[in-house]
Amino acid sequence: MASPTEQQTPVPRTMTELLSPEWLTRALGTRFPDVRITHVTPGPVVSRVSTNVRFHMEGAGGLPEGLSPDLCGKGYFMDTGCWPARQAGVSEAFFYRHLASTSGIRTLRSVYADVDEETRHGVVITEDVVAQDAVFLDATSDYTPGLAADSLAELATLHAATWGDPALGTADWLSSRFESLLMGRGVKEIRDNFHSEIGAGVPSEIRDADRLVAAYRALAAQAHTAQPWSVIHGDPHVGNLYLDSHGRPSFLDWQLVQRGPWYLDVGYHIASTLTVEDRRHNEKALLRHYLDHLRAAGVDAPSWDEAWSGIRRGIIHGFYLWGITLKVDPAITTVLQHRLGTAAADHESFAAVGV
Repeated sequence: MASPTEQQTPVPRTMTELLSPEWLTRALGTRFPDVRITHVTPGPVVSRVSTNVRFHMEGAGGLPEGLSPDLCGKGYFMDTGCWPARQAGVSEAFFYRHLASTSGIRTLRSVYADVDEETRHGVVITEDVVAQDAVFLDATSDYTPGLAADSLAELATLHAATWGDPALGTADWLSSRFESLLMGRGVKEIRDNFHSEIGAGVPSEIRDADRLVAAYRALAAQAHTAQPWSVIHGDPHVGNLYLDSHGRPSFLDWQLVQRGPWYLDVGYHIASTLTVEDRRHNEKALLRHYLDHLRAAGVDAPSWDEAWSGIRRGIIHGFYLWGITLKVDPAITTVLQHRLGTAAADHESFAAVGV
């Protein structure tokens, strides 16, 4: 819930409004009372489901200390054709408002995050890390086991900081989204992918759309009541990572943040970030590394057998999400379906959820 002060600055419904000096002055003034934006220079715009726009600001007398002139706005704006999907940004906006800084995980630094109470449109403004020499990644990027160890430590930081936290246990914005991912899509999308070049690398013994949907339905039922729970990223594939100016992996795109079992992040992350060969050679060591970081943070970590069983199931989460994916560059989808499908076959993941 936004504070009374922030409610006086309505969440922008259009990208044009967000980029106006007047709106930015009011919105940023909550955190930077002396700011007065005089000019905004729009930069590149990327529109998929959400719209991201980079921009540069100038202010009267300069900008306050701590406010970067180079920012990036993210929303579901009426003037970019993405308005019907606006509620997808609610959880992300609340993550940046309530958890990004306190959880300790490396992520974008937010200077504004709010949700319109009437329309449920979530908008986030963060520092533009591209201007700080960050490098954004995707499934075709070279992601090493060493980097995977670093990003798993970051996930352990998030999980440990929120492990069974009663203050987060009733937050609506962290409610499970597993069931909603099964609504209105599934078998047809997965079958279309499996029958195309995109799914050609999925092992034949697991290239079964009906069984994958059944497995995800079983996983969702188990995950919904799983104990212990923590706050999970929910979609931690390599395309939701960037390397900061020091070359350290950092997470972004928090639309699927929610309460859930740790293994959904960890199984998915290990299976999707690494090549099949690297994953096979390093997954046990990486899982131990993750568990060690949980323990170092004071968490009573799962036993090895529990953890190994967990990542077998967590792989299904990623495999299903990329099975239903249609609006991404096929070169990326192809790589991720191959990696996740092969991991699901290697780990007999369907059997792990009783399907």
